[in-house]
Amino acid sequence: MNRTIYESMKAAITELATVGKLQEGKLLVVGCSTSEVRGGHIGKDSSLDIAEDLCRALFEVQHEYGFDIAIQCCEHLNRALVMERHAALVRGYEEVNVVPVQHAGGSMATTAYATWSDPVLVEYVKADAGIDIGDTFIGMHLKHVVVPVRLSIKEIGAAHVTAARVRPKFVGGERAQYNETLK
Repeated sequence: MNRTIYESMKAAITELATVGKLQEGKLLVVGCSTSEVRGGHIGKDSSLDIAEDLCRALFEVQHEYGFDIAIQCCEHLNRALVMERHAALVRGYEEVNVVPVQHAGGSMATTAYATWSDPVLVEYVKADAGIDIGDTFIGMHLKHVVVPVRLSIKEIGAAHVTAARVRPKFVGGERAQYNETLK
């Protein structure tokens, strides 16, 4: 196990879960290039070992906070997402028929698919928060309105890390009052 990668991932996900108010019923989308984590070029140096370390940390934080996870596949699967069946069903997501493998789906999606007891793939999600490890571009899978989260962890391995949460849209105008807890 690569302790540094595991600990960086666990710290980043814990911080995002806290800032993003992730809890039971919320959905976190994860985009990750293990190639970038290990210092390679996205899509060219995928690692199942690194994915196992990242997933272990991710699943531990998920267990603590209770949120659901959708892991974005690579471009070869059109950025489909792997998630647990119960999480997809409760949201009404339509299952698609594909199985991620290391070089057509990516190592993170492959690892999650192999780890979860009842995984499915879906084409689209609208997540409450997201983390992007290695510039995989997860924005299409987030609800409106996206708010950047400035994590203290800026890199996992050699990969650039960004994160975001969402908030409800402000509607009304200058006389409207807003619920401060939703900002």
